[in-house]
Amino acid sequence: MKKDHLEVILENIDSKFDLVLEGYSTLNQKIDNLALRTDERFDLVDFKFEAVQERINTFEKALGDKIDAVATDLKAHRTDTEAHGIYQVKES
Repeated sequence: MKKDHLEVILENIDSKFDLVLEGYSTLNQKIDNLALRTDERFDLVDFKFEAVQERINTFEKALGDKIDAVATDLKAHRTDTEAHGIYQVKES
């Protein structure tokens, strides 16, 4: 009787242990899926940041070129204000 009772208890423990292992396996799979989705989203965010940075760099270069052109025009104007027909230089 003791042996039969012990076997029943061991089977009960064994079935509960199988449930714990199954739960662990399920959680492990969910964690792996979450990690995969997170990696994909971070890759997308990285791509978007790179695209925005590229556009900013292009804009900065264009703006720098325009500022250089204005600086060149201003320098030419300061050098010879009479070269521009709109401006009249009056001596006092």
